[in-house]
Amino acid sequence: MLYWLAKELTADYSGFNVFSYLTLRAILATMSGLAISLLVGPGMIARLSRYQVGQVVRPDGPQTHLPKAGTPTMGGALIIVAICVATLLWADLSNRFVWVVLAVTFAFGAIGFYDDYLKLVVGNSRGLSARWKYFWQSVAGLVAASVLYYTAKTPTETTLYLPILKSVALPLSAFGFIGLAYLMIVGMSNAVNLTDGLDGLAIMPAAMVAAALGVFAYASGNAVFASYLGIPAVQQAGEVLIFCAAMVGAGLGFLWFNSYPAQVFMGDIGALALGAALGVIAVIVRQEVVVLVMGGVFVLETASVILQVASFKLTGKRIFRMAPIHHHFELKGWAEPKVIVRFWILSLLLVLAGLATLKLR
Repeated sequence: MLYWLAKELTADYSGFNVFSYLTLRAILATMSGLAISLLVGPGMIARLSRYQVGQVVRPDGPQTHLPKAGTPTMGGALIIVAICVATLLWADLSNRFVWVVLAVTFAFGAIGFYDDYLKLVVGNSRGLSARWKYFWQSVAGLVAASVLYYTAKTPTETTLYLPILKSVALPLSAFGFIGLAYLMIVGMSNAVNLTDGLDGLAIMPAAMVAAALGVFAYASGNAVFASYLGIPAVQQAGEVLIFCAAMVGAGLGFLWFNSYPAQVFMGDIGALALGAALGVIAVIVRQEVVVLVMGGVFVLETASVILQVASFKLTGKRIFRMAPIHHHFELKGWAEPKVIVRFWILSLLLVLAGLATLKLR
């Protein structure tokens, strides 16, 4: 909106042309997302507390979590509002990628909202059944994947690229591309959701991965940079940087309230939306493999659950004291803040490793 206004005013005053620069608008989107989160956060937390939308703590979990019962949840709505408003303010709304990412974020947020609503307001401890949750995630993921495939303007947008192996480029059929994109969107959504179990544990790695994907989006959308770095050049992908920047700002604003001890929890509404957004952005900028490296903490958390369930069903024994793996370290005696910060450090190292692939090609 403000970007459109600035373009209109450029004809009368050339100084407004500065808003055509992606880097400036990315900075403004970050600041806007952060400001909206900080301004709206206290009121939203108070409202959630008033309506007693509080966290339900599992009795079989770490005993240190019992005092968290009743902490306002569904705070992910704050993140979604901040991201969407900041993006609408500073992005070029004629860009199809921006609308795809916004639609995916909203759709998965709606699924998470309904799940949280059933658990926290209606009082249904199971929430939305796993079957129906997966069904609606699948619908949203397949629709987004299909839109990206059938609106692709160049072969680059539907080709699989591998980091380091710059000579490897695998053109994907409709089935292959849609299947891969679906797995990325739905898989990342659930991976972030599994990670969201400690104060600030999920939001900081999500913000770091979003920032790194923003770098890839900016470089991919610039033909000169893409050629120099040896990464796929995706026309108009640079505008996705604005969404990534908005996510970073909104995430940091949410962390202000979600840091230990948390005043509010993200809930499924935030975790499912953020994960799906990261997944679809990775597909747009053709960095599906790299995002699995940068989001290695999410992958680790998901793998720990899969291994725990498989081991128990096959042998009757558990590999970890509790899954996801962050609970395992808690039960080993690590204090919650120590688990959180160490996972943040690991996430930072993995993000840097992913960014390093920009030149290792």
